[in-house]
Amino acid sequence: MSKKRSNGRTRERKTVSVVSSAASSRSSSPGASTLIEILSQPLCWTTCLKDLHESGTLKSIAARFSGTQEWLFVGCGSSYYVAQAAAATMTALTAKPSRAVAASEILLFPELILIPEGCLPVLISRSGRTSEVLKVAELLRARGIDTLGISCAPGQKLETLVTTAIVLPPADEQSTVMTRSFTSMLMALQALAATICRREDFLASQHAIIRPAEKLLDALPRRVSKFVQQHQFADYVCLGQGPLFGIACESALKLTEMSLSYGQNFHTLEFRHGPKSIVSKDTLIMFLLSESGFKSEVEVLEEIKALGGTIMVVANRASERVRAAADLLIELDIPAPELARLPLYLPPQQLMGLYTGLKKGLDPDNPKNLSRVVLLADESSETSEHATL
Repeated sequence: MSKKRSNGRTRERKTVSVVSSAASSRSSSPGASTLIEILSQPLCWTTCLKDLHESGTLKSIAARFSGTQEWLFVGCGSSYYVAQAAAATMTALTAKPSRAVAASEILLFPELILIPEGCLPVLISRSGRTSEVLKVAELLRARGIDTLGISCAPGQKLETLVTTAIVLPPADEQSTVMTRSFTSMLMALQALAATICRREDFLASQHAIIRPAEKLLDALPRRVSKFVQQHQFADYVCLGQGPLFGIACESALKLTEMSLSYGQNFHTLEFRHGPKSIVSKDTLIMFLLSESGFKSEVEVLEEIKALGGTIMVVANRASERVRAAADLLIELDIPAPELARLPLYLPPQQLMGLYTGLKKGLDPDNPKNLSRVVLLADESSETSEHATL
């Protein structure tokens, strides 16, 4: 669904929900909703992309903001990692400068976050209610700066504060942890980037990966579950470079959220510079291998394997060296541009977090100390700590 604020009126378009009947009410089985949401991602992507293209939403936004010289993607938590991957895609496809920033940075240190004329902030929030994102939207609106919002929940406050909004109801979840909402919002923003630069081939590749993704997710749960049952780890590290760094950050967060495990993320080659000191047989190091940096990343992989680490690899296609070093290898084997495959790097880590949490006797649907939406207390009656933009 897409909505646009224009002359005080709101325009809506109908979408089809992809939430299965099994997920219509929370199951009593721990992690059941999260598993359904992970496995439903290909169908969810199909529905969201179909709606965006048929409604003309992406073309409308691309035309409206055709003069944009820089893109600023803003979010919190997982949505901040969506911002990182979306910024990488926007820069690569359009050659326009793009960056990602945590919403709290704009609120607390606005003098460090320059928003020049011609810069379009994109505000990302699954719920459309995240307090820091709403505060940023309010500040930017007061300053007269156009903004684009994207969320998965219709009728929320974010839509009223931004110039134009993309809303993806089929991607919303019952579970606390973001899974299909992350990948769906990322795909929508990637599709926007491709629409802006008229990359019809990229848009076609987004649809082309759906069927292979379904096939991948048919076999993946059994493989990941078996691996989790056979191993016990004290900590987890996820490594990714370039456009995959945001995916690596989100992957580590999934392990932490769903299994209460200690997860870290680093740029792949940066892991050599100090962090590799933690490597042991009790450490699972997850490599997200790119095509662009494949040779250098494999050298790090072999180095870490020699130190005794347990290695999980997600790659589009593996070499013999990778096969020899990997304890768990997930090959995507999808003939699509590297950027279009970014969402497919996440399901293995999502499932790793899910099954690790279940092994610990936890309920990944409802992680300890977390809620679906971070809502801060109203500060309107207090002196604001936020600097003036």
